[in-house]
Amino acid sequence: MARRFGGEFSPAGQPQGTPPPRSPFDGKTPTPMGARVNALFLAPLPLVLLAFFREPTGLALSLTGAASMLAAAWMTREGVRAQAAYAARKIARRPSLPRKALGAVLMGLGIGLASAVDGGMITAALLAAIGTLLHLAAFGLDPMADKGMEGIDHFQTDRVARAVSEAESQLAAMKDAILRARDRHLEARVDAFQATARDMFRTIEDDPRDLTAARKYLGVYLRGATEATARFADL
Repeated sequence: MARRFGGEFSPAGQPQGTPPPRSPFDGKTPTPMGARVNALFLAPLPLVLLAFFREPTGLALSLTGAASMLAAAWMTREGVRAQAAYAARKIARRPSLPRKALGAVLMGLGIGLASAVDGGMITAALLAAIGTLLHLAAFGLDPMADKGMEGIDHFQTDRVARAVSEAESQLAAMKDAILRARDRHLEARVDAFQATARDMFRTIEDDPRDLTAARKYLGVYLRGATEATARFADL
């Protein structure tokens, strides 16, 4: 059977000993609850449309309720992202702000304000409580405890958690920059680079003693790669 020739010096060849290219989807997981979070942004739209057919008090209550529900949707989305980042790391601190719980409170407040237009205070309070509980049932609570820090020197784990968090911020900035270039090939290259970097993050989390050896990469090299990506995207 005929075989296509390919070698080190072929147009699509790779030097010997070079590992095969990684898929840009390596290390990625689908965003949890993505559809449910996006649906929250649509929930206040009927309130906004109906608000302009009400008296001034009803208009104010409806718009305030819609604003509260939009804030709840945004806060919930950030909480889901924070929980996904928490779940992806072996060593992580709990989120400093319980975003999903705050989103549930804002959602209940928005529902209560919207219900107060046509109902009494008791009905509004009851619907607000139901809305808050349903939100918590749909999205759950935020992580309430640190992870992977049992029996480990807290000084070392703090250093690792802080270094990984800063490195993740650099990767996010790099991704935002390359998206401006609108080049799918480069986006795939950046995704593969980020997958390799996150493998190193997991290695450091497994053994915090590796942080000293990797500090130059996490600091100087990664920051330089991010700045170079941003400058290229702005050309």
